[in-house]
Amino acid sequence: MGLPMVVTFLMVIILYLMISLMIFVLTLMMARVVVMMFIMVTMVCVEDLGFVKIMLLATEQEKSGGSRPDKHVAQLFHGFVCNRDDPVLQLPSYPILSKFMSRDQQPNILWYCTDQQRFDTIGALGNPFVKTPTLDQLVARGTTFTRTYCQSPICTPSRASFMSGLYPSKVHNTRNGNDHYPDEAPLISRQLANAGYDCGLIGKFHLQSSGKRTEPRIKNDGFRYWKFSHAPRDDWPEGEHDYADWVREQGADLNALRESEDRVPAALHQTTWATTRAIEFISENRGDQPWMLNLNVYDPHPPFTPPREYAERFHRDDMPGPSFEPSDIEAQEELSDADFQTKSRNPEEFDGKQIQADYYAMISLIDDQLARLLEFLEKSGEAENTVVIFTSDHGETLGDHGLLYKGCRFYEGLVRVPLIFSAPSRFQEGLQCNGLTELLDLSATILDLAGAGLPEEHQGHSLVPYLTGERDAEEPIREFVRCEYFDALAAEFTGGNGTFATMHRTDRYKLVLYHSLNKGELFDLEVDPTEHQNLWDSPDHTEVKNRLILESFHAHVNLTTDVGSERIAPM
Repeated sequence: MGLPMVVTFLMVIILYLMISLMIFVLTLMMARVVVMMFIMVTMVCVEDLGFVKIMLLATEQEKSGGSRPDKHVAQLFHGFVCNRDDPVLQLPSYPILSKFMSRDQQPNILWYCTDQQRFDTIGALGNPFVKTPTLDQLVARGTTFTRTYCQSPICTPSRASFMSGLYPSKVHNTRNGNDHYPDEAPLISRQLANAGYDCGLIGKFHLQSSGKRTEPRIKNDGFRYWKFSHAPRDDWPEGEHDYADWVREQGADLNALRESEDRVPAALHQTTWATTRAIEFISENRGDQPWMLNLNVYDPHPPFTPPREYAERFHRDDMPGPSFEPSDIEAQEELSDADFQTKSRNPEEFDGKQIQADYYAMISLIDDQLARLLEFLEKSGEAENTVVIFTSDHGETLGDHGLLYKGCRFYEGLVRVPLIFSAPSRFQEGLQCNGLTELLDLSATILDLAGAGLPEEHQGHSLVPYLTGERDAEEPIREFVRCEYFDALAAEFTGGNGTFATMHRTDRYKLVLYHSLNKGELFDLEVDPTEHQNLWDSPDHTEVKNRLILESFHAHVNLTTDVGSERIAPM
């Protein structure tokens, strides 16, 4: 074979390889276009053309990464879709992206939140005086975070915090009785709805005032199913308070029952109504669509008036009584200018043991109704793919330090709450994590479980790695937890003048700064877990105090400073 023929043969081979390569590249490009067009058409069907921007970003990223478009969608889903402030996306979330998750990856979420329930009110966690077999079972079949703290000891700022994923001051919602929830503030229920969830709310919401009016719905709150009951009183117009309307449908008068000697019976109690509505919600036919139910009962919030049949199960003489020392009276007198609903007194003066018995009776009713709900969940076939969460918005002093109810204090009974996750097919069972945890971490975990993505501004940490065993239960979750009280209760409730205070709690110490009063508290929780020895003025603890004050200041600046609108240019 001559040289010209060899050259010709080689040229033919090269041309053949080039054509084959071009065909291969065109095939990949066509495959990408088909996938993109399919997703874009689907997005049009759900009337959200904003997804086009996601796909354009996916195309750009593919040029550098070389992976498939569907992989980019997943990456964008986890990194971008819920970032409300992203200058390119300019949309709050992209629900179609959750469709890339299988049904098993998007569990149902049953989120049961009580009102004003302390951390130490569950039998399986060390309280022999309360009766909570259902919660005990949740503890045995789930993971419990035993040192969980709310971000405010008051309802609205605490709820606004865990519903937004921001500290109360960051979300600009620090008061009970507020006019409105900020329009620009995020809501995790909205993010879940955008991720494909059917969301329901039963009971209290309280992100805005429900005094002298019915709490208005927040625009696009994400809830399709809405059965509202701020409190178990008939104080709102017919048709605006579902619980009172339900009682009327049963032929009863709610306010008359409340004033009767036997009180509201269990069969007509708000906690029972909430379970009935929850069963109604779960029973709906929604195909394979996942659901999230945010169930908020009012109990064990004051007044401490359980149904008589439950009150009779708990006797004052069997109760241990509040955590009280005679020195508490003087200590609380020093803080008398700080907002609180009661003055400190010896618990014998207000029968602290009877109040404790009634409080435990209210929790017993909650436990029984939770059992009813979980039994239905099991029978419905939904239990296998449902994450059950139990928590509370904040605690209750319950006579500790001679105080009742709530206000501007940060003692363990008031700011530490239960937090249990149970999903035996997904999570570790019988595990207790003792790391410092915030309710912000609860909302971050819910978003993570739902595949809804965590917005950049969200201030919580997902607990999923602890639930699944990816991280050891002994590994720290947070270096400190934070709690705020900024004029949270009206003077009508406290006789106060709008105190400003913060709590900074580390693994060992708790620092409380009453900023508007120039006073403080410092407790060494290793040696004084009941917080009766204030070390604020102790010379031996001056260095610790000063260090914690600086840490607290840095935390406040770094976590709550509002820097204004998005930066769009260098100058």
